[in-house]
Amino acid sequence: MPTSVSLPALGESVTEGTVTRWLKQVGDTVAVDEPLLEVSTDKVDTEIPSPVAGTLLEIKAAEDETVEVGAELAVIGDAGEAGSAPAAPAEPAAEPAPAAEPTPAPAAESAPAPAAEAPAPEPAAEAPAPAEAAPADGASGASGTSVTLPALGESVTEGTVTRWLKQVGDDVAVDEPLLEVSTDKVDTEIPSPIAGKLLEIKVAEDETVEVGAELAIVGSGAAAPAAAPAASAPAAPAQAAAPAPAAAPAPAAAPAPAPAAAPAPAAAPAPAAAPAPAAQAPAPQAAPAAAAPAPAAAPAPAVSPNGAADGANYVTPLVRKLAAEHEVDLNAVQGTGVGGRIRKQDVIAAAEAKKAAAAAPAPAAQAAAPAAAAKAPAVSPLRGTTEKMSRIRKAIAAHMVNSLKVSAQLTTVVEVDVTEIAKLRNKKKAEFEAREGVKLSFLPFFALAAVDALKQYPKLNASIDEEKGEITYHAAEHLGIAVDVERGLMVPVVHNAGDLNIAGLAKKIADLADRTRNNKVLPDEMAGGTFTITNTGSRGALFDTPILNQPQVGMLGTGAVVKRPVVITHPELGETIAIRQMVYLALTYDHRLVDGADAARYLTAVKQRLEEAQFDV
Repeated sequence: MPTSVSLPALGESVTEGTVTRWLKQVGDTVAVDEPLLEVSTDKVDTEIPSPVAGTLLEIKAAEDETVEVGAELAVIGDAGEAGSAPAAPAEPAAEPAPAAEPTPAPAAESAPAPAAEAPAPEPAAEAPAPAEAAPADGASGASGTSVTLPALGESVTEGTVTRWLKQVGDDVAVDEPLLEVSTDKVDTEIPSPIAGKLLEIKVAEDETVEVGAELAIVGSGAAAPAAAPAASAPAAPAQAAAPAPAAAPAPAAAPAPAPAAAPAPAAAPAPAAAPAPAAQAPAPQAAPAAAAPAPAAAPAPAVSPNGAADGANYVTPLVRKLAAEHEVDLNAVQGTGVGGRIRKQDVIAAAEAKKAAAAAPAPAAQAAAPAAAAKAPAVSPLRGTTEKMSRIRKAIAAHMVNSLKVSAQLTTVVEVDVTEIAKLRNKKKAEFEAREGVKLSFLPFFALAAVDALKQYPKLNASIDEEKGEITYHAAEHLGIAVDVERGLMVPVVHNAGDLNIAGLAKKIADLADRTRNNKVLPDEMAGGTFTITNTGSRGALFDTPILNQPQVGMLGTGAVVKRPVVITHPELGETIAIRQMVYLALTYDHRLVDGADAARYLTAVKQRLEEAQFDV
């Protein structure tokens, strides 16, 4: 019995989602809770997991397609449930067969084994489009498990499929990621609910769908006939490449097995060019043929002309994190995914190659070290390029511009002496980390002082409803913490921050920041803030003029803590110059509700709390 995967409810105000990327393809085997696809909404970018284990039989929503909450995204079931699928696609594919008859003949001569599979690869090789349509027909009459876009938070209604990690016909395990989904809040992977094969992809990459929409169908291996043509297309060239090494580069660019023979294809310039190097240098080509990775690198550039330039530039947060952990330069990695996209397997392979190569160059590097000149400044790969704005970037841009339009924003700055806090921190940080499991930074002190002052000056912990003409003074302090991640600025919320002490705030902030950077934060943790702190000093900035996070009326920016000579009043020496640890605190406030005097009083309260340094650590 196939299981439908639909776009789940992702929040109270979220009604739709966009499929940004499929992580699994039709025919892939998926496990329970394994990510199937990525979905993007106005609140979060997240992954939709598979509710069952099986094979992805059908994908109902293409990438970049937007669907409503509850819409079917995919169908998952046992591979055997789609057993009748091949018959249907085989007959329509028989019409173009005459055109393909001359080409299979040479292929059969060079590779008898693939010839036995000719009925399946033939239609897939001639027309990729019919091959993609075939799973739909097959899955409709077969059973599989449907993979749908799950609920990713109260306010998230849609998500965008950013990339499929599995293709139709791929085997997937329970909980294995099928695809990546992007929302306005998080980028996440959708796992497969069952183990099996990805039978069909319902939502294409960059397509936006709603929560509950069907993303793909997963079933058992026997239920993937619809995906078989697509899967056998790359398989046939691989088999043909074994007897004839020169044929390895050609199949990647060729839509049919015919170009592998090279003498016949006159209509395809690309395949004709591929065998040319083999004719020019037959001896060197034998070496690449022996090593599988070398020929595999050639197909990626051949595929990119098909319009995958944008796809190749997209790198998922998971891949970025993996690359950072292994210190792999993504610009030097050639992707093997759809359209040349970089997959985590590519990063792992690059990391292993880097480790293997590191041993030999080490002595040479030591010899060259004395002669090394000044290091040239790093040049960003983005220099001179144009890229498509991500969904999150668009949402941030719209939110920031709207914030400036709807409120009258000003910024007030005070200078605070945090020398006593620095002494307390240095004295307690080792003990604190051992006890609480997190490092003791300045941020929890700033957060506690800010929250305590909000209780005293509730105007800064309020919101305005102009339509109703009402001002709401919130009964609790829900503290937003701005987190800098590669895809943009995210603001997870420490709910009921007024009930926490230094240790509680330190642990909560560290946990939220870590999960935000790793796309593990929940949609509800991204909503409900009443006041925000942005730590602009984390990158050395002295102070900033933050833009309010609507509908909040206050945001506190904390600058870098630096040592400066300051005039102080000493009990014995009187006024003297001393080296003190100083920080600027910048408060942006909404002048519709908060006056300058209110802002000054609030900042003064924060300043006094910090300079007194009476904290229980």
